Amino acid sequence: MKSARRQSLQHLLAAAFLAAAPWSAAIADTYPSKPIRVIVPYPAGGGTDIIGRLIGAQLSQHWGQGVIVENKPGASGMLGNDLVAKAPGDGYTVLLGITALVQIPSLYKKVPYKLSDLTPVSQTAKSADLVMVPRSSGIKSLAELVAQAKADPAKFNFGSYGNATSSHLNGEQFKMKAGIDLTHVPYQGSGPEMAAMLGGQLASAFVDATGAYPHIKSEKITILAVTGQQRHPALPEVKTMAELGYSGFEANGWFGFFLPASTPQSIVDKLGAELAAIVKQPDIAKRLSDMGLIPVGSTPQEFRTVLDKDAAHWKSIVDAARISVD
Repeated sequence: MKSARRQSLQHLLAAAFLAAAPWSAAIADTYPSKPIRVIVPYPAGGGTDIIGRLIGAQLSQHWGQGVIVENKPGASGMLGNDLVAKAPGDGYTVLLGITALVQIPSLYKKVPYKLSDLTPVSQTAKSADLVMVPRSSGIKSLAELVAQAKADPAKFNFGSYGNATSSHLNGEQFKMKAGIDLTHVPYQGSGPEMAAMLGGQLASAFVDATGAYPHIKSEKITILAVTGQQRHPALPEVKTMAELGYSGFEANGWFGFFLPASTPQSIVDKLGAELAAIVKQPDIAKRLSDMGLIPVGSTPQEFRTVLDKDAAHWKSIVDAARISVD
């Protein structure tokens, strides 16, 4: 009897799925039929905002519909993230998120939404942190930095582009893996951090490649290593942390688009394919590269794999270093 009921339920679910499939496809056929809102959860003028407007303009041109970029800064990005997480799943409210999206659940006790309330659409680009020291220090390798920090820890600190950011977490992980004690000095963004490094106010730093990009050839700094799975295209001679014997730094920073989890998969796929195609246009790829980024243009499934892996990675560092924001 139970087997018969189970089979009957399976048949009903299958029938419901088949009935919904044409409806979902029909919705995608007419999408988009009105302007799309792209929510940027950070202030205007920053890297996320620039990317949102760059991609938004192309999306509008390709689809013949208006794309309105709205800045909704606040609560470390949670205000904008929450807005999209609670928006109707019709494809007309899109989030441009960054790596912080998967770090927030481990750092904050109270988050007004769940990560599962958002569905990945396409990873636009990825970045990396550069490990650097002042050229005046005479340090020429990561091994020398570790050796000198062990010998005289009072002289060494490390800068980040903000408390609980990827650069902070990378720095804390480096301390644990190298067995050194570096005082953390947080800044309000890569710009002020880079200015402090150029001014000789920091002994070392993890600087986002986008913020450091205009200065990577400066004679005032020495770049010792780069985070991420591969060497940075702009710095092919600089080895990754893994190549230098420090595993666990393979996660890249990223920018990517999301929709509410209730959005039909057909719309997710359609928007994802369009965003990926835009990023792979030579002129757009060059614009992103000129910002110090590595263009990606992924499928929703590829992006989800990155999210799942990164969420676990950053949580492990937050837990080990006992970092909490509230």
